[in-house]
Amino acid sequence: MKKIFSAIFTVIALCLFAIPAKTALALGEIQVSSKSAYLMDFNSGTVIYSKNSKDRLPIASMTKIMLLNLCFEKLEEGEYTLDDYITVSENASGMGGSQVFLESNKDYKAGELIKSIIVASANDASVAMAERLYGSEDVCVEEMNNKCNEWGLGNTLFSNCTGLPKPTQYSCAEDVAKMLGKLLTHKDYFTYSGIWIDEIEHEGGRVTGINNTNKLIRFYDGCDGGKTGYTTESGFCLAATAKRGAMRLISVVINAPDSKTRFAEVSNMLNYGFDNYTAKMVVDAKKPLDISVTVEKGIKDSVQVIPQRDLFVFAERNSKAKTDIDFKPYGVKAPIKKGEAVGELIVYIDNVEYAKVPVIAAEDVDKKTYFDYIKGVAEDWII
Repeated sequence: MKKIFSAIFTVIALCLFAIPAKTALALGEIQVSSKSAYLMDFNSGTVIYSKNSKDRLPIASMTKIMLLNLCFEKLEEGEYTLDDYITVSENASGMGGSQVFLESNKDYKAGELIKSIIVASANDASVAMAERLYGSEDVCVEEMNNKCNEWGLGNTLFSNCTGLPKPTQYSCAEDVAKMLGKLLTHKDYFTYSGIWIDEIEHEGGRVTGINNTNKLIRFYDGCDGGKTGYTTESGFCLAATAKRGAMRLISVVINAPDSKTRFAEVSNMLNYGFDNYTAKMVVDAKKPLDISVTVEKGIKDSVQVIPQRDLFVFAERNSKAKTDIDFKPYGVKAPIKKGEAVGELIVYIDNVEYAKVPVIAAEDVDKKTYFDYIKGVAEDWII
């Protein structure tokens, strides 16, 4: 293996870097009155604080986090565009609870429906999207539960896509945080998540004003996403994310005693995370590596490479650790397509393996043809 670099960072160290990134750190001095709570680093998955985080509880409209994951996955797969018109059924328009008063048998842009879900937690828009993407809410719910299985969310079960009270529907703070983490990987989510006040236009000129139910969007520094929830059964719920510098945190509370408390406790957890921990990028996917990988039988002898993704090391402040990065190339034969994995970076913290990052080709390399070989021989002739 080839060593890329070695350095000592004064701010990078977990309690023991031999501990996997998803292992909880010391809980510290966080006080939470909500029934369940969770605080994690988005990039590494490190748990900073946990209280009854696996307890199965109603989560109300935080259910829509999973629905939104499906919406954005289908968008990226080309199933629809944000400008497509969707006809709202009588079933969707009749949803109770929070809504934007969509008219049945009328057409609305998909982007407006998604905005209504994210900003206003609209049940009518949620069902309209579920029906458009899966034909019915029931089939959509099946796919939501399939995603739970795929992502290892063992303490979550959905019975509808809105979070309206229904038997056998539950989740937990840890699973909600992971669902929100998945949602944050969809860049189009942030087109809507930071909206504070907006409106939905209906046919005939009627307008419904909407206000973001996540008040931290306006009042907490760095908050750019999240989802509220409330029913009598669930109490006051909130999942929120905030980013400062290279560090993004996710905080969740379930069953807070009142709305003010959910916002205060999520804010306090985020404050604790930002005050006591830091994140440093050690692998930057935007920067090509100063190495190349040998290619067998290619029209080029080697291929330039880049990391597949960024890598951050999350740590308590004011601690020290030595970071080494080694490169392990794969045996590569042409043809090579841009984006194909050709090796991996292995990151060590204090000589303990911390993470691996795939290395991908930054360009195509075609396989040599018979004529390429002939040309090469001809160029080597000495006349």
